[in-house]
Amino acid sequence: MILESNVTVLVLSIFLGILFILASLGLLYYIKVKKSHQNIALSTEKAEKIVEEAKLMAEKEKKRSINEGKIEINSYREQVESELRDRKKQISEQENKLDVREDSLDRRSTNLDRREEILNEKETKLDTRKEELDAQINKVNDTLKAQEEKLEEIAEMSREEAAKIIMDDVKERMRQEIAEYIKDEEEKAKLEVKNKAKNILALAIQKYSSETASETTISTVSLPVEEMKGRIIGREGRNIRTIESLTGVDLIIDDTPEAVVLSSFDPVRREVAKKALEILVGDGRIHPARIEEVVERCRNEVEMDIREKGEEAVFETGIGKIHPDLVRLLGRLNYRTSYGQNVLKHSIETAMLAGKLASEIGENEILARRAGLLHDIGKAVDHEVEGSHVEIGVELATKYHEPKEVIDAIASHHEDVAPKTVIAVLVAAADALSSARPGARSDSVENYAKRLESLEQISNSVKGVQSSYAIQAGREVRVIVNPEDIDDLSTITIARQIKEEIENKLSYPGTIKVTVIRETRAVAVAK
Repeated sequence: MILESNVTVLVLSIFLGILFILASLGLLYYIKVKKSHQNIALSTEKAEKIVEEAKLMAEKEKKRSINEGKIEINSYREQVESELRDRKKQISEQENKLDVREDSLDRRSTNLDRREEILNEKETKLDTRKEELDAQINKVNDTLKAQEEKLEEIAEMSREEAAKIIMDDVKERMRQEIAEYIKDEEEKAKLEVKNKAKNILALAIQKYSSETASETTISTVSLPVEEMKGRIIGREGRNIRTIESLTGVDLIIDDTPEAVVLSSFDPVRREVAKKALEILVGDGRIHPARIEEVVERCRNEVEMDIREKGEEAVFETGIGKIHPDLVRLLGRLNYRTSYGQNVLKHSIETAMLAGKLASEIGENEILARRAGLLHDIGKAVDHEVEGSHVEIGVELATKYHEPKEVIDAIASHHEDVAPKTVIAVLVAAADALSSARPGARSDSVENYAKRLESLEQISNSVKGVQSSYAIQAGREVRVIVNPEDIDDLSTITIARQIKEEIENKLSYPGTIKVTVIRETRAVAVAK
């Protein structure tokens, strides 16, 4: 019984457990179904809200698009209306112009009709006047014929004889007038030739530009310390005597601090001594054997430099083949100066200018350059040979078989003899140009500066002149006048006045152009 009751209780407990499980499952299912319904309801509500918002946005976009379309349509309509107004305005203006032109044409047509009537009246009057003049001419001809017959009767000569007398008189007068005309034309031709020569010279100077020469400087050697003077002199003066005997240059050692002065009439010797002394001072070893070695080496270097300078000059001027001795003499000119101007550079410049002048007048340009380069060749040895550099140059050119034009140019470039060839004249002109140009020689610079200063002073002294400037190497002076005091017509008077003052007070080559400038300025300041 107890067992059965336990089984019954167990079965009952199991049954109750199953019921509880089923009830729990039902409850869970119910809760899940209810939650699903709630989610569906929420989703539906959200979907409806999204749809509603989409509708609102679509409505707004639709309204915005409509508004933009209306604005665009209105803008296009205004643009079209504006273009239509402009076109109407243009058409109206053209119509007005056409009306004005039509009125003008009508007036012109009326005027032409009136002028035609006037011309017709004048033509009628002219015809009448012509008939009257023809009648008067016939009457005058008859009178002249009668007078001629009477004159022939009185003069007892025919018309042909009288005409011959008159023609002889006219011929005599014309002969005098022709002679005067020829004389005037000769003067004009001389003036034109002179001006042409000036233009050719100016053109040659412009085509060839050269550097400005510097002043001649004393040959000095700087010393590192004052004690070096004692080492140069040496024991009992043997070092300085060796240097002087080997180089032929006098060494002046005085109170000049840290410097030795070299003195010699021969620039080549002075250059050898300078180079040798610089090497000895830099080396520090100064004794007779070392001095002899250095002097010989420097003499060879200077000789090589002389050869190179001569070859460079020949190559630069392009004169072709030349004797080697003349090349060496040209190189020696590099160590020679005249009034501060390097003679070799002066010779090259003269050669180039002579070549330019020759090309301008159709002469042999190469031959002119050759003569210009060799015109001062005598200066290379004028310290060693008796005579002037012109005589020495002629002898050298003759010795080395230079062309007769070159010899003539050397002989006549200082007007010692009259030139026989055109090349000689060109070389003399080029020599003068190279020597006289501003800055070429030490004494020319001061004269050039004084001339410019005098030009400006003369211009500034004229009443009404505000300022003046000498330009283009003194070939032009530009004058600025006060526009309040001087009018346009007065500028011509001032230019002529300054020109006359310059002609009376200054001495100058060529011509000087006077330019007077009058300028009026209106200035306003915006604040």
